[in-house]
Amino acid sequence: MRTARGLTQHQLAAHCTALGRPMTNTALSRTERARRRCDIDDLVVIATALGIPAATLLLPFPSVRTGDREGC
Repeated sequence: MRTARGLTQHQLAAHCTALGRPMTNTALSRTERARRRCDIDDLVVIATALGIPAATLLLPFPSVRTGDREGC
């Protein structure tokens, strides 16, 4: 699976690890599926690895309506 920046989870995990926050693709997958807690340290390093502000990861996608997210 590729991220919005064209990286695979393996590549993103490697970037996070290189930035000093060891991360596995499994941890990223579980975080994406809300099966793993995302600490602030994880949030900041993932955003940094993607080259985006951390706040961007906290905001809903513009194309997703609030009602569409119910039951997730």
